[in-house]
Amino acid sequence: MVRELIDHLGSCPVIRFKARSVMTDGDKDRKTSLRELSDGEGGLFTTRLEQELLAGRVDIAVHSLKDLPTALSDGLALAVTPPRADPLDALCGSTLAGLRPGARVGTGSARRIAQLKALRPDVEVVPVRGNVPTRLAKLKTGLDAVVLAASGLRRLGLDDTVTELLDPAVFPPSPGQGALAVQVRASDRELLEMLNSFGDADADAAVRAERALLGDLHGGCSVPVGAHATWSNGVLTLSAQVTSLDGRQQVTGTVTGTDPEMAGANLADLLRSKGADAILDEIRAPAGR
Repeated sequence: MVRELIDHLGSCPVIRFKARSVMTDGDKDRKTSLRELSDGEGGLFTTRLEQELLAGRVDIAVHSLKDLPTALSDGLALAVTPPRADPLDALCGSTLAGLRPGARVGTGSARRIAQLKALRPDVEVVPVRGNVPTRLAKLKTGLDAVVLAASGLRRLGLDDTVTELLDPAVFPPSPGQGALAVQVRASDRELLEMLNSFGDADADAAVRAERALLGDLHGGCSVPVGAHATWSNGVLTLSAQVTSLDGRQQVTGTVTGTDPEMAGANLADLLRSKGADAILDEIRAPAGR
């Protein structure tokens, strides 16, 4: 991701960038499920990077936007989103319709698990963690398919592993998926303005709408909320879906507008009117209550 940003900023004549890798808590533990590791608000893959930024050891932090909590840390600011990669989920190993009855499908995402169970209650969902090659390797050791972000596969040059791009109308991705979050200290105004000038206004508006929806629903990376926003002729269309962990309950909705944050808030209200809060409250309830 950092290399993608550096390549995107390659035409900047006044700043030389040097990449630095930081191991996050989510990267260190690749066996425990994300839902068990997370407190529900995210931060597993972002907190350590933010700490480095606040301490002044790095000047820019680059995250996968879907991993970044909707409530930003004090003292930090987000630059305008760079051009967004493919936001969709990809099924590798089989098409959804082509999965045999009882097929074993791998994913570590609560959202993807819930959506799979809603669409194909007959399949067995197998938790998987690790990097993309590690998860793809599971196709040779007993899994019929794995679900991964298309953007991650494309960034690694693994386009040929995609069997099907999942239709966002029935399998909307995580809010912000495919986009980079470029974070700086809020006090670094000159750097922020420079990064903003390299942003993509349409991509930024789309992810702002998706994140506004997620924030309004008090969701995080461990909550099964999918959202997908697009721009056409100056109008934003935002669709979203909330699914129970067992896939048996699901509410969906779509709104249009021109203000991203308002669209997110309006869609959150619409989903609540259809029962989203009851689904989310059940998911957040302490185990064994």
